[in-house]
Amino acid sequence: MSQPINTSQPATHYALPSPLLDLLSQYLQEQVTPTVEIDPAQLAYRWVGGHNGHLEPLAVNLFLSLDDLQGIDTQKAKLVQNTRQFLKGYPANHVLMTGTRGAGKSSLIRALLQAYHSEGLRIIEIARDDLQVLDKIRTAIKALPADSECRYIVYCDDLAFNGQDESYRTLKSVLDGALDSEQDKLLVYATSNRRHLLPQLMKDNVNIYNGQTDEVNPYETVDETVSLSDRFGLWLSFHPMDQQTYLQIVQHYLNLEQQKILAETDTVTHLESNSLPDNIRADALRWASERGGRSGRVAYQFSRYWSGKTQLSIADNKR
Repeated sequence: MSQPINTSQPATHYALPSPLLDLLSQYLQEQVTPTVEIDPAQLAYRWVGGHNGHLEPLAVNLFLSLDDLQGIDTQKAKLVQNTRQFLKGYPANHVLMTGTRGAGKSSLIRALLQAYHSEGLRIIEIARDDLQVLDKIRTAIKALPADSECRYIVYCDDLAFNGQDESYRTLKSVLDGALDSEQDKLLVYATSNRRHLLPQLMKDNVNIYNGQTDEVNPYETVDETVSLSDRFGLWLSFHPMDQQTYLQIVQHYLNLEQQKILAETDTVTHLESNSLPDNIRADALRWASERGGRSGRVAYQFSRYWSGKTQLSIADNKR
């Protein structure tokens, strides 16, 4: 006959070893993303710290204006129009900017903040590897007071994925796919040197044409590679610039940053009617050639080089 169970005795609790508790605590902390809080008064944030990171407030330098970005007037006009629609509460699109490096894609984002922060524009910068926290950011924006006039652009620079990267699916859901993906206070602006963001392999097409694929529906693989970029409603393409445009941008930056210095040199009288002195023109073209191409970034870098060299020469002559 079995003995009755004595329920009067206290239950025995076994404590886990301290090292195991520490490992368990560390694991749980890595799996849980802290609650995201947003202050509408802060102009810009950057997500730092990976999955369990936080939004870091940025001290924004608003020196760059839209007028400083030359040679990309068509792209600039379309982006400004889309952003103004967004700020007014009208329908607007997510934006994908692709094309040659140094053409002004990232600079446009900074210039937009300079132009429209007083109208409620805010920027949240996020890296490609941290896209899994987009839902947390979206939730924080939705939790802002109903009377908040701020609207947020989530900015992802140099966006691209390889064939094994699954984090792009998170972005697809936020852009268009989740039941609550439509929002009037959040847009995604991304830049990339790759038009379709995911690699398109020639062998995929060859295998389809030659019947050498194991997939029952091989064209779905091709569709998957373009499905992410398709969710951006506005595509802006940036192309290499010609020599005349490049030299105009060089002159613009030199006039913008070095008017006082040029007044102390003999070259000031030559910087008229969109022309550069022969020596500066030759140096600017050589600078672009050494860097493998002409772009707004290369023009800006040359202006800093020439400006710094000129200032140093003036300082040395005054000794």
